[in-house]
Amino acid sequence: MKKHEKHPKLNRPNIGSWGRNEFALVGAPCELINQIAGEIIPALSGKYKIAFIDADHTVSESLKDSNITRLQDKISFFNISKKSLSDFDKRALLNDCDIILVNGNHFAAEKQIVLINQKKEESLKKRESQLTDIIAVLQTDETPVFDWLKIGNVPVLTKEKTDELATIIEKNMKLVPLKGLVLVGGKSSRMGQNKSEIVYHEGVSQKDFLYKTLTYAGLEAYLSVAVSQDQEKEIPDAFLDMGPYGAILSAFKKDPNTAWLVLACDMPLIGKDEIDLLIQNRNTSKIATACHNPETNFPDPLFTIWEPKAYPVLLQFLSQGYSCPRKVLINSDTELVQLPNPGVLKNVNTPEELEGFKK
Repeated sequence: MKKHEKHPKLNRPNIGSWGRNEFALVGAPCELINQIAGEIIPALSGKYKIAFIDADHTVSESLKDSNITRLQDKISFFNISKKSLSDFDKRALLNDCDIILVNGNHFAAEKQIVLINQKKEESLKKRESQLTDIIAVLQTDETPVFDWLKIGNVPVLTKEKTDELATIIEKNMKLVPLKGLVLVGGKSSRMGQNKSEIVYHEGVSQKDFLYKTLTYAGLEAYLSVAVSQDQEKEIPDAFLDMGPYGAILSAFKKDPNTAWLVLACDMPLIGKDEIDLLIQNRNTSKIATACHNPETNFPDPLFTIWEPKAYPVLLQFLSQGYSCPRKVLINSDTELVQLPNPGVLKNVNTPEELEGFKK
């Protein structure tokens, strides 16, 4: 008898309590942890967005019993105060961050940097169960590594080499693969025929041409379709009647741990050179990497690399009644690429445009 499943199985993002790349600094007084975090952050902040999670030991008495959420606009710095935050709230607030450093004396994280300090041995030992993935050990004083600490072959640094922690953190960040998605599920109502089957290149349908071009660019490619024909490399729409927006969300539903290079089938001038250029300019710290279209003066959402952090943002826009991927790009932190020949972003959507293109 088949076991009853109450909820459908979903592929979940590979993130911890705080985010995709979270690291706890644990084992030293809080003042020292703050100092070490202050040395690590400048070495990484030019390339990544970083958050530091700590506990406030001096919370105002007026806020302790407050049941309201406070949002303070300090001109260039927003401060949000909320009575409590669930793991879901934390991940949503920190979705934009690439690296999250955590004061491990108060909070746990997926990976740990253990600080050896004579004053905090007993405190560290109480947290031994949280030391699940140690990536480095830093001796903050003359105390040797504790005999009971199981560290394997991780690097052991002295306090003079704190600067090496930034490199170690970067090496331990989770890699985000990139896959390709050709949008072929549209109704082609303006064209009067299936746009994905139109032949522009050497007897090959546009659908097959783009699929092969993405694979030649080194990507695992998929076709976004309205209804699956049980083909292995098809992703059917899971968000119906939403056009490209639903197609992008459907790709993330299938694999929320990858970035997706989305390419519409009605752009016949896009080739491997343009795809290579977009990949070379990919900025994983942004929500997306898109090409600027001077004709519209906006980013083009249908020749864009969408990073995993875009998934919750797309859902958030949808919850507020918006299903325009361009609007998401305009109102988010997007990397813009200037193409040498932006005319390649030309769409062909009607018989007249098709005839003009062929001429």
